Amino acid sequence: MAIYRYKARDQRGKSVGGIMDAPSQVELADRLRKMGYVITGISPAGRAINLDKLFLRFQHIKPEDMILFNVQLSNMVDAGLALLTALRTISVQTENKALKKVIEDISVRVESGSSLSEAMQNYPRCFSKLMVSMIRAGEASGNLGLVLKRLADFGESELDLRQKVSSALLYPAVLSVAATAVIIFIVTFIIPKFAEIFSKVGVPLPLFTRILNVAGLTIKNYWYLLILGIVILLFGVRIYITTQNGRLRFDSFKLSIPITGPLIRKAAISRFARTLAMLSASGVHILESLEILEGTIGNEVLARVITTVREGVRGGTKISEPLKISGEFPPDTVQMIAAGEETGNLDGMLNKTADLYDAAVSYSIKRLTTLLEPLFLVIMGCVVAVIMASILAPMFDLVKVMRR
Repeated sequence: MAIYRYKARDQRGKSVGGIMDAPSQVELADRLRKMGYVITGISPAGRAINLDKLFLRFQHIKPEDMILFNVQLSNMVDAGLALLTALRTISVQTENKALKKVIEDISVRVESGSSLSEAMQNYPRCFSKLMVSMIRAGEASGNLGLVLKRLADFGESELDLRQKVSSALLYPAVLSVAATAVIIFIVTFIIPKFAEIFSKVGVPLPLFTRILNVAGLTIKNYWYLLILGIVILLFGVRIYITTQNGRLRFDSFKLSIPITGPLIRKAAISRFARTLAMLSASGVHILESLEILEGTIGNEVLARVITTVREGVRGGTKISEPLKISGEFPPDTVQMIAAGEETGNLDGMLNKTADLYDAAVSYSIKRLTTLLEPLFLVIMGCVVAVIMASILAPMFDLVKVMRR
């Protein structure tokens, strides 16, 4: 199978181009004509293919683009359009260049006899294992349109949840940066000025003031070394958390943070429940569903719990039993899942669990933003008060010296 670069015009006369694999130029030309393109040129891609693949790899495909793709494909399939026709139509309408090229290639593969799920497997950066597995199940059951609709709804709920959590975590981060900047400014510029004045008149500085003065002068004179040290530290931490043990420790630390930890856990449990419900309802085998969840839960601690659950289910136990033993899932969640297993309504109970935790996340975010602002103001006030006290203490000594 050779790789060719092509240039053509679509049905609206717009210039299009890309790279496709085909047994020969003649067969590629035939495929492009079937897609409705007027060919203007075909040539072997040669070594340039690597540059194009590299460019495509770094093209960003937003979650919103994938949601729109699922909605469009679902609507067209439900309306009775042939899958290939639907893909070609979406390809023409898609504005994102990277996604457009992907859909064009998927269209070619489907036309060549591949199933949609098989074609999507070639683009794991665009189509997750979750999506491919659900579409494969939808193809087998004849409910592809319904599965695509579920994927679109799931994508919207996931995006909404992710944006809520990100916004909630961004707020304390911004406050922390602002507070740190103010403290550094005071320590670097204000305290050294006062220390210089006190030194000239012979007023001894208290120990804490001397410490702050040395810290300020160090930051002022060796800021580049401090920045380099911070960069090296962050780089080292980033490398460490890519290791299995490092990722486990980092994710465990995130869950243990008093204010944000419970929020992260609730969001992860919501994702677990909704994803498992959707996979189960779409006909994906429970063991495959749990394997997919291990890679999508977003937390190594909870992923290991799911691994234990999968091994338990393979051995004949229920999902709720390993969850209860792990201690990582709240008792009410375990009880709802156990009730769903007992009544044969696991999908329904999982969806209810996800809805409850979505609501809990929203409430936690509101509570977090309400509490953090006054909390940071109090902390900031205490820090500034301590710093000001380190300045005022020698000032009283200065007044005594001036009176003599």
